[in-house]
Amino acid sequence: MTRNRATAGHAGRVVFVGAGPGDPGMLTARATAALAGATLVLVDADVSVAVQDAVRDEHPGAELSPAVGEPAEVAKAAVEAAKKGAVVVRLVAGDPYAADAVVKEVLAVGRTSVPFDVVPGVATATAVPAYAGVATGGTTVTADLRSGVDVTALAAAAGSAGGTLVLQGTAEDLPDAAARLVEGGLSGSTPVVVTTGGSGTAQKSVVAKLAAVAEKTAGLDSFSGPVVATVGTAVDKRARLSWWESRPLFGWRVLVPRTKDQAGEMSDRLRAYGAVPVEVPTIAVEPPRSPAQMDRAIKGLVTGRYGWIVFTSVNAVKAVREKFAELGLDARAFAGVKVACVGEQTAEAVRAFGIQPELVPSGEQSSQGLLADFPPYDDVFDPIDRVLLPRADIATETLAAGLQERGWEIDDVTAYRTVRAAPPAASVREAIKGGGFDAVCFTSSSTVRNLVGIAGKPHAKTVVAVIGPATAASAQEFGLRVDVQPETAAVGPLVDALAEHALSLREGAEDGAEK
Repeated sequence: MTRNRATAGHAGRVVFVGAGPGDPGMLTARATAALAGATLVLVDADVSVAVQDAVRDEHPGAELSPAVGEPAEVAKAAVEAAKKGAVVVRLVAGDPYAADAVVKEVLAVGRTSVPFDVVPGVATATAVPAYAGVATGGTTVTADLRSGVDVTALAAAAGSAGGTLVLQGTAEDLPDAAARLVEGGLSGSTPVVVTTGGSGTAQKSVVAKLAAVAEKTAGLDSFSGPVVATVGTAVDKRARLSWWESRPLFGWRVLVPRTKDQAGEMSDRLRAYGAVPVEVPTIAVEPPRSPAQMDRAIKGLVTGRYGWIVFTSVNAVKAVREKFAELGLDARAFAGVKVACVGEQTAEAVRAFGIQPELVPSGEQSSQGLLADFPPYDDVFDPIDRVLLPRADIATETLAAGLQERGWEIDDVTAYRTVRAAPPAASVREAIKGGGFDAVCFTSSSTVRNLVGIAGKPHAKTVVAVIGPATAASAQEFGLRVDVQPETAAVGPLVDALAEHALSLREGAEDGAEK
């Protein structure tokens, strides 16, 4: 089992690692390196789900376990594992030394013979106000309401300094804390911004007066779990300094009908625009029913049967790579074979294989775009007239027919099968049909067909974004209104175009409100 894994000849250790405010992208390089070497990760409840998921995905050799109990108990569990040779990462929200309980854990570990390290993290008390659009300035008082702090004394400190007060705690802690701040001398009209889910795409901030928070009239009823309250006149500049919550897609729930492996680039780009991507697999990829055809094709590559190989999807590249691994081959088998790709995303998958494609469409990234650039067969310049076309079992015949018209002989090979995925959870199906998603991004005709098949048609108010003309035609066949289609058929331009569309909708709404 992974929990007992140890490096021969090396003793275990405990590494206290700051996880930052919640966004996995804010893990430091040292934090990532520490997690990469971890055997056991003891996780605080306040560490965001996004960070925990990222640790599981990127460091599958580490066992994640909740840190339970008083500081002495958590330290004891870490020390016991370390003494067995484990590298234990104690993952803490924000910065380790900003939490009194974690400091007690460090002191407890320090009283043993087990060595320990501390990897500072981006402090929640500074990062979350920045994500909420508040510049706290040089005079800032921070405190955790869960640590028994004297809130009345904090009011005096913040008031005399004329600075900003940043409080961490839970939503339930805030009314009493606000009341005590007013009792301690802060004006009830002092502005405060309360933020939950700080630094993530689910971040939400509410601006109110201190008295309203104390009286439970600030509109915080929906807030639960950890929050950060930033108190002071610095909050007044939030409208001009807000940069995260003002992003074009901030708060949008965007349906991504792709598998987790395929959705990475799209989901990351959506998050960068502030959206909340929800991945729903509509297609499952399986090997062909009989491997004989692919075996013969790969043998033909090695023996020089083909002048070209044409990749029409990332899945086709993956299928060939897997067959190469099965047969003990590598990229050298492509020596003398020219490579064409239907689009830039497929080309990137080929480059990751160590191969530079000779042909990627200069215009429309589709089968038609590839045919527009594909050279006709020339018996003088082309010693081999045969093209290998590994593709899905449900692919159209357009490309094969077009290549044959250009004089090429085609080996049209089923490299993989696409089958419809299982239906998503009932709550997701209801959200799709009921308007619970702001947008959906379709990347192929099959994603349109399969999503409608397993979950139903997206609601009429959902913005429909498609990657190219063939996908647009399929969406229209199902009665969907196509709102967004990029000039370049690729994931990046698709998300960029959706963001531009959202921005235009916002500007239109603002213009309408002004009239």
